[in-house]
Amino acid sequence: MSEQINTDPVELASDLTIAWLSNPNNRATMEDVSTFLRQMHADVIALAGQAAGVNVAGDEAPSGEFTPAVSVRKSLASKDHIISMIDGKPYRTLRRHLSTHGLTPEEYRERYNLKPDYPMVAPTYSEQRRAMAHKIGLGAKGRAARNVAADTPAAKPARKPRARVAAAD
Repeated sequence: MSEQINTDPVELASDLTIAWLSNPNNRATMEDVSTFLRQMHADVIALAGQAAGVNVAGDEAPSGEFTPAVSVRKSLASKDHIISMIDGKPYRTLRRHLSTHGLTPEEYRERYNLKPDYPMVAPTYSEQRRAMAHKIGLGAKGRAARNVAADTPAAKPARKPRARVAAAD
C-alpha cells in the first residue's frame, strides 16, 4: 500500500494556502489570501519545472527587477540610521545586513539603481567611529608625516652615482 503523491500544482497550492490559513497566529485579509494562493501556485509550478530540469520562465534568467521597500529619500532621511531597501528596517551600517542577503554594496546599489556614492553607514555612526579613531591615535603617523613634508621645502632627490665599469685593455 503505497501512498500516491499529488502532483497537481493547483491542489498543492491550495493545500499550502489552507495550511497557512490554519496557523492561529496568522492574521490575513482576503486580499492576502488571493495573493498568497497565486504566489504558491507560481512557486509550485517553478519547483516542478526545476525538478524536471526545465526552465519554466524561458531561456533567460529572471529579470532582476526588485521593488524597494522605501524610497531613496526616505532611506536617507535620518542621520542616525539608513533604512534598508530590502526589508525597510533601519541600520547604522548596511554591510552585514547585505552580506546576510548575499549582496555586496555594489550589487545593492546596482539592484536599486542607486548612485555610486550612496552611503552604507549612517552619518552619525560614521562620525562616532571617526572621533574614536582620532582619540586612540589612528592615522596619527600619516598626519605627522604630512606635517613634516609640508614644513620642509621641496628638494630634488639626490642622484645615485652611476657605476663605472673598468675598461679591459
